[in-house]
Amino acid sequence: MSWSVVPTAGPPSDSVTLDEAAGRATEAASWVEENWATWLSVGLRMVLILVIALVLRHAIRRALTKLIERMNRTVQTVEGSALGGLLVNAERRRQRSEAIGSVLRSVTSFLILGTAALMMLGALNINLAPLLASAGVAGVALGFGARNLVTDFLSGVFMILEDQYGVGDTIDAGVASGEVIEVGLRVTKLRGEHGEIWYVRNGEVKRIGNLSQGWATAGVDVVVPPAEDLERVRAVLDEVAEKIAKDDPWNERLWGPVEVLGLDSVLLDAVTVRLSAKTMPGQSTAVERELRWRVKRAFDEAGIRIIGAAPTAPGDAPVTDPSAGVSAPSALASPTSPQSLAASPIPPGPNLAK
Repeated sequence: MSWSVVPTAGPPSDSVTLDEAAGRATEAASWVEENWATWLSVGLRMVLILVIALVLRHAIRRALTKLIERMNRTVQTVEGSALGGLLVNAERRRQRSEAIGSVLRSVTSFLILGTAALMMLGALNINLAPLLASAGVAGVALGFGARNLVTDFLSGVFMILEDQYGVGDTIDAGVASGEVIEVGLRVTKLRGEHGEIWYVRNGEVKRIGNLSQGWATAGVDVVVPPAEDLERVRAVLDEVAEKIAKDDPWNERLWGPVEVLGLDSVLLDAVTVRLSAKTMPGQSTAVERELRWRVKRAFDEAGIRIIGAAPTAPGDAPVTDPSAGVSAPSALASPTSPQSLAASPIPPGPNLAK
């Protein structure tokens, strides 16, 4: 005995008996029973891959974070010492370490999660060759389309790894110059001499002149009249150099003695004596200003005049070129010169005399 279901309305359809339905259910159950082990194995494998990838990613990122924090603590400890301010810039090292840590964490996440995704797709028996080929083509197209962005990023990475400059440095980047206030993987921010902020793309920088690494040179030119006693001038300058090397805070900013190099130039109305000193990075301008201040005061006390200054006595006159006030001779001053003959009046002719 079998039961059939016949619709009372609508288009005719095939009838399904209970025996057929039971047979199909039995086949489905048998198919599930035969493949559940494979499904369970694939599922467990995918879950295991994902769990291992997440745990590994978390462990590596945490290790990198602790390493960066330890580096920052070491920098802060050194900065608190006596010479820390001269050797280490904590903000510069902190930003550099944070940038390197961010790059390493991003690369780690990309590699681990990307490898896990490929392994999970492989566990599903998906052919990865077309996928990898498509990803390669897309990567090439993206590289051509965003080549400036890639260039900026790579330049920033190598710039940070090589420590070409950092926060607090004064640099000349060609397209702009100023003090570095922020270092990024794509853009470096500079504060110019007048307070303006420059955003310089790392890929556009072709050369870097760092004015804050190593040491700097302070140079001062002292211009005096040629009639001054040069030995006396040298003695006064030596006394100024000796005093500034002993006074605070200039004794820390000077990394070498102030040297009187001698005559830099000899002209008809002036001679130039040059002073030079090795200073801390970024302190050359301050040392030059202080040297000029002290040289001016010492020369005033010693009665030595500087070119451009007012005369020290009412009867004195500034030293100038004697020939500067003499005008060039005129050709009309000579009555026999061609210019004088041409300018003389024409005498009247004999007819006009009558």
